[in-house]
Amino acid sequence: MPGHAEFSSAARSAIVFPAAQFDGALLARLGKSGPRYTSYPTADRFDAGFGADDYLAAVAARRQRGGRPLSLYVHIPFCDSICYYCACNKIVTRKHERAATYLDYLKREITMQSQLFAGMNEVEQLHFGGGTPTYLLDAEMDDLMAHLQASFRFAPDALGEYGIEVDPRTVSPERVHSLRQQGFNRISLGVQDFDPAVQRAVNRVQPEAETVAIIDAARAAGFRSVSIDLIYGLPKQTLVSMAQTLDKVIQASPDRISVYHYAHMPHLFKPQRRILEADMPTADTKLAMLQLCIERLGAAGYVHIGMDHFAKPGDDLAVAQRQGRLHRNFQGYSTHADADLVACGVSSIGAVGATYSQNAKTLDDYYALIDAGELPLQRGIRLGMDDLLRRAIIQKLMCQFELSVAAIEQAFPIVFGDYFAAELAALRALQADGLVQVDDAWISVTPKGRLLIRNLCMVFDRYLGQQAGGPRFSRTI
Repeated sequence: MPGHAEFSSAARSAIVFPAAQFDGALLARLGKSGPRYTSYPTADRFDAGFGADDYLAAVAARRQRGGRPLSLYVHIPFCDSICYYCACNKIVTRKHERAATYLDYLKREITMQSQLFAGMNEVEQLHFGGGTPTYLLDAEMDDLMAHLQASFRFAPDALGEYGIEVDPRTVSPERVHSLRQQGFNRISLGVQDFDPAVQRAVNRVQPEAETVAIIDAARAAGFRSVSIDLIYGLPKQTLVSMAQTLDKVIQASPDRISVYHYAHMPHLFKPQRRILEADMPTADTKLAMLQLCIERLGAAGYVHIGMDHFAKPGDDLAVAQRQGRLHRNFQGYSTHADADLVACGVSSIGAVGATYSQNAKTLDDYYALIDAGELPLQRGIRLGMDDLLRRAIIQKLMCQFELSVAAIEQAFPIVFGDYFAAELAALRALQADGLVQVDDAWISVTPKGRLLIRNLCMVFDRYLGQQAGGPRFSRTI
């Protein structure tokens, strides 16, 4: 795809955030388990005491304040086969009739939600995740999208961001064109690794030509953005194989690239038990892979947005970061900070006002609640002032890598230095390691600290360590 791999000099000069600086010894020493902060408080703090009445109160409060744009998340849990590395909430089945039943209930939930948001239901962002959203047949997706469009008001295509995750093994170029006609304008492809040995080790054999054909089809169909997901630290991966995969990805020139660290936790996720420990790369090799990804993608012109996200300088994510509009939610980094997130489908998580809520995690529970005429909520949390304060701080650090003390004091009734005396002391210890600069006016993450941003955010997390044994998270690096 000629032309896509190059960026204009103007676009390059617009990058204002310094590139992350790799320090292998520091990363090895400070890496530890910690949250990814797709929310604060994190989902392990949700409880069953939060129910439908709490959610309805949050919607009512939103109506009193005046409506904000909506972001919709739709969860399709089904997959045809299991990828051994996967830790998502999914249902592996070849009994497609289960999807038809699920769609019936999902549409009923969508109707419930649309009635709650009547008169303030303009959607600016839609994301289909899973599982494998394209497990649904084309006609089923047609039906579901028509139901969504009849239930909510969608912003025009040029304004809205309407994305779907696809498995290149399960879609044809024709299906990609159909998805565009159904209203999607952003597409994300799971790739993980192009090396056949790695693919066999994780039970995801996906020929390179198949993936490239879907990328080409997405371009031809008029998708505004194409994203690729990669994973480093998988079994059978080497520096050589990772370099070859990166070369192929750069040649394909997606608009966004996510490079996730594989979190090997077979004690939590049964499919990972099929991965042989002997095939796993060493900790040093994984760090070298990360360094390779940062260097190769940076040299190709991609901006390191934060954590595992990279984007072309002209991409909406990079622009939002430069303009201070970047946001982080359950789908990762987002450009819609001012939107409430309405989540539909089994296990999905929403965020309305000062609340988070999660739907029932099993199909049986999900179906039973909807049959009873109830929202299928099973747990959640209402945020207090301290939660909102700390969430604002963590959001700023995760998205902008800096924090104005004065801005926080204007937004919340606190004296920052007094309220966070213990946290500032902890930050100064990390300052000695070169991760952050702290003074009376600003907290600024250094290029070295960008790769350990989760460590810095953990300083402000008052819930960490409160549970016996504590929650179990992936490593911060």
